[in-house]
Amino acid sequence: MWLVTGNNLKTVALLAFLTALVVLMAELFGVGLFWGLAFAFGLNLIFYFFSDRFALSASGARPVEEHEVPQVYATVRRLALMSEMPMPKVYLIEAPQPNAFATGRSPKHAAVAVTTGILEMLTPQELEGVLGHELSHVRNRDILISTIAAMLAAALTIFARIAFWTGGGSRREGGNAITAVLSLVSLILAPIAAMIIRLAISRAREYEADHDGAEITGQPLNLAAALQKIGSATRRIGMPVNAAISPLYIADPLKAFEGRRSRGGFGTLFATHPPIEDRIRRLEEMATGVR
Repeated sequence: MWLVTGNNLKTVALLAFLTALVVLMAELFGVGLFWGLAFAFGLNLIFYFFSDRFALSASGARPVEEHEVPQVYATVRRLALMSEMPMPKVYLIEAPQPNAFATGRSPKHAAVAVTTGILEMLTPQELEGVLGHELSHVRNRDILISTIAAMLAAALTIFARIAFWTGGGSRREGGNAITAVLSLVSLILAPIAAMIIRLAISRAREYEADHDGAEITGQPLNLAAALQKIGSATRRIGMPVNAAISPLYIADPLKAFEGRRSRGGFGTLFATHPPIEDRIRRLEEMATGVR
C-alpha cells in the first residue's frame, strides 16, 4: 500500500503530466486517442507479463538453490516476511560488479537477482539494506508503474509520428502551415519529453525504494554504506548489460562506460538513477531524523 510521500506524489504528478501530453497531442492533431492508446497498451502489456523473463535472461542471471547462497535466501525470506510478501525467487549473476535488481509484475511473481561481486564486497548488514531496497520495488509495484509510463510515452511518440506523416489536423481550414510546423516540432520534442518524464519517474522510484527499504530493515545507514561501496565500484568495474534493463539495478551498471563525463546540469535529466551522493545524504538524514 502506498504512503503519501514526496516521491509518490512526484510519481503521480509526472504520470498525470505525461497523460495530459498524450491527450493534448491526440486532440491537437485529430489522432484517434483510443487506437493510439490501445496500440501502446498492447505492446506494453506484453512487456509487463514477460519483463521478468527478459530482464533475467538479458542479465545472464541463473536461478540458485538455497544451499548455494544461504545468506541471501535467509535475508530475503526474513525481509519478505516482515513486508508480508511471498518469498521471491532468487537468481545469481556471475559478474564482479556489485549490483542487484528485482523484477516481476507483482509480489507473487517476483524475483531478486544479485551479482557475485555484491556478495563478495558487502557485509551481511549492507547486503540486507540492498535486499530491503529491492523488495520495496516489488511491494510498491514499480514494474507496473514503469509499464504505465512506458505505455504513455509510447503513445505520445506514436501520435507525434502519425501527426508528422499524415499532417494531423491539417485538413482543418487554415491549419495547414501551423499544423505542419507543430507536427515537425512535436516529432522532435515529444519523444524527448517522454524520455525525460520516464527517467524522472525512475529516479523517484529509486528514492522511494531507498526510503522504504531502510524502513523495513530499520537501518538506513546500512543501505547508505552499501551504496557508498556500490557507487565507487560501478565507476571502476564495468558490467555490459542491455541498456533497456539498466534502470532496474540499484545503481547504474553502465556507469563505468561513461568515462569522465559529468552528469551535472541537464545531464541529470537523462540519468536512470539519482546521484549516489544524494541518496546517501537522504539516508543519513533519515537515520538522524533530519528532514
